[in-house]
Amino acid sequence: MVSLWFIPLLVLLGQGVPNLVNTTNPSMVSMALRLSIASATISTLLTILLGTPLAYLLARYNSWLLTLIDILVDLPLILPAAVAGVALLIAFGRNGVVGQFLSPLGIELPFSMAAVILAQMFVAAPFYVRSAKVGFAEIDPRLEQISAILGESDWGTFRRVTLPLSRHALLAGATMTWARAIGEFGATIIFAGNLPGRTQTMPLAIFSALQLNLSVALLLSTILLVVSFGILLLLRLMTRYSYRV
Repeated sequence: MVSLWFIPLLVLLGQGVPNLVNTTNPSMVSMALRLSIASATISTLLTILLGTPLAYLLARYNSWLLTLIDILVDLPLILPAAVAGVALLIAFGRNGVVGQFLSPLGIELPFSMAAVILAQMFVAAPFYVRSAKVGFAEIDPRLEQISAILGESDWGTFRRVTLPLSRHALLAGATMTWARAIGEFGATIIFAGNLPGRTQTMPLAIFSALQLNLSVALLLSTILLVVSFGILLLLRLMTRYSYRV
């Protein structure tokens, strides 16, 4: 059973590492890598900004509306990525429900960098919101109440008490969100397309290279494998260190 994981990964490394030097299309590799890193970073930062208050509401309050929102937040975790791409397209496409009002303003989301970021956020944000919600739920509400009694504002309590106590969960969620975003394929290719230098991320470049140049596909796959392994290793190390402090 263990070989099911080890053999394909070891074979990929063995075939891909030599192409780190001998690749015949370095520009394609560099463009896809830069675009993937930039879009994944932006989508993760936006997820943190928008997802943190949402996770706090889900952790601290109960209502039928929040329960529904909680389910909708988790839905992309089990929803096929292709379905997510179609949903984004019919919502934000040129003639979509929302897109038809954006077009007169000169805002075209499909087949753009913004579309890549939206697709990544749609499929990756649940990892952060779920982790952050657990982190906030584990904090004793009495600690926040004590802070308020001592005269701290709501924002001050959140910044000085809530965020530090939940930092492990927030960091883990952000890391997993970034990793999921950089590996996103299905929703991106449907909503953002596969345009080199514009919307072609690493997974899309692998898809294209498989049809044209196997060595480039191996190289890109190896880079993503190493990056993914590094992220998981870093997450484990940070988790162990943070809980020792």
